[in-house]
Amino acid sequence: MKKLLITALAIFGLNSMLAQTQEEMMAWQAYMTPGDAHQWLATLDGNWDAEVKMWMDPAAPPTISKATTTNKMIMGGRYQQSIHKGDMGGMPFEGQSITAFDNAKKKYIATWIDNMGTGVLILEGDYNKETKQLIMTGTMVDPMTGKDIQVKEVMTYLSKDKHKFEMFMIQEGQELKTMEIVYTRKK
Repeated sequence: MKKLLITALAIFGLNSMLAQTQEEMMAWQAYMTPGDAHQWLATLDGNWDAEVKMWMDPAAPPTISKATTTNKMIMGGRYQQSIHKGDMGGMPFEGQSITAFDNAKKKYIATWIDNMGTGVLILEGDYNKETKQLIMTGTMVDPMTGKDIQVKEVMTYLSKDKHKFEMFMIQEGQELKTMEIVYTRKK
């Protein structure tokens, strides 16, 4: 009787483990499979001309420069890599971002690095289908003060061939626009 009970418990336990493992495997499969959000990111793939406006002082006119960006989906359509090249204050500028939709978090995630610093900006946010805006927030260190600054980025989808990027620094609860880039797809 004792052997039968142990065997029954072992079979019941094994079945529970297999069911849990199958559920976990299905969850992992959903996590790793690109979906609609990734397909939307892929619409931004390609080569882009960029008109860049930067405000060092919100009361002063912006400096204007040109840049180029190349976007491409990588790793089986799971992430979008963006390579940016241009000029900033007369110096060559290079930047790179990786943007993703995290299926587990149900959020867009982005990282940004460039040759004007050594830090990594990490952002998280949502896409609003009604306004056609991807709004992301994050924190970066101000190299002049050593303190964290809140950052907000807004990407507005204007058409398949044009979108606008805006960057804001949030200081004392106020959003200060520091950058605007209008991207036009190269023909």
